[in-house]
Order: sequence, then C-alpha cells, then structure tokens
Amino acid sequence: MSDLVVQINEPSRRLDAIDRKILTVLQEDASLSVAEIGDRVGLSSTPCWKRIQRLETDGVILRRVALVDQNKIGLGITVFVSVESADHSEGWLRKFADAVSAMAEVMEFYRMAGDVDYMLRVVVADMQSYDLFYKKLIGAVPLKNVTSRFAMEKIKSVTALPVPATV
Repeated sequence: MSDLVVQINEPSRRLDAIDRKILTVLQEDASLSVAEIGDRVGLSSTPCWKRIQRLETDGVILRRVALVDQNKIGLGITVFVSVESADHSEGWLRKFADAVSAMAEVMEFYRMAGDVDYMLRVVVADMQSYDLFYKKLIGAVPLKNVTSRFAMEKIKSVTALPVPATV
C-alpha cells in the first residue's frame, strides 16, 4: 500500500537553474548523450553527469524510458474507469491496490477525493479486451460502482512536467 501514499521527499539540496534545465532537456529526450545535455545546459560532460547522477540518487529522476505509441502496438482504446467502494478499510485497500497494480492494462491508478474513490486509466486493444479487463476488476474485490468512460480522441498528452523556476 505504500506505493499509493504520496511521499514528499526533500532533495538533499535545492535544485538550481542548471538542474532545472537538465530536467527539462531529459524530459524532452532522455536518449541524448551527456555531452549533448551538457552543451544544452552550459556544462561540460563530467559536471553534467554528476548532476544527473545526483538527481537520480535524490529520486528527482525516477527512471528513463521510451515512449511508445499505443495505437501502433494495437492498444487503440483508452478507458477512464471510476471506482466507488463501500469498504474503506486498510485491508480492503491493500487487496484492491495489489490486484489493480498487477493488471497490465492499468496505466495509471489514483485514490481520489470527491464522489469517486479511485480512478484508473486503462488501455486495451478492443471492446472484447476491455470486457475481459472489467470482469477481472469486478472479480478482484467487492466494489460499489464502476463507471467506464471511453476516450474518443486524444487532444493533448504530455509526459514532461513543467519544471518550476524554483523548487
């Protein structure tokens, strides 16, 4: 369950303007060499590499990944699934979180405030695949209500966070 808890970890030192530039560059293209990143932020390779390592050690940079076009690999349907629960016990949440986290179709999973308890972003190939996912979801633990909203068009989708001027 600890994965669901938002943890605020203070970095060992504050991020300066160069750290923020490095984060911006890496979010745009993590495949750049350290020399290319250094050129873009005004550092030579060694100090740039040391900063990147520190940002990773401090947990500011979580990991570097390749972004894949879901449509080009046959996952053409995005579904936003709202879940309401009648049970809010720690045991129920742990079981639910473990079950949902193990479902490969779930891209994002949030505990919400307001009229919905949990929100999932799910990607699947087709309606039949979603039906199989839905049956797995409702079979995992008792749920009060599940509402599915199918995305018709992706208008904006970014992965780069807007790095604040000061952190």
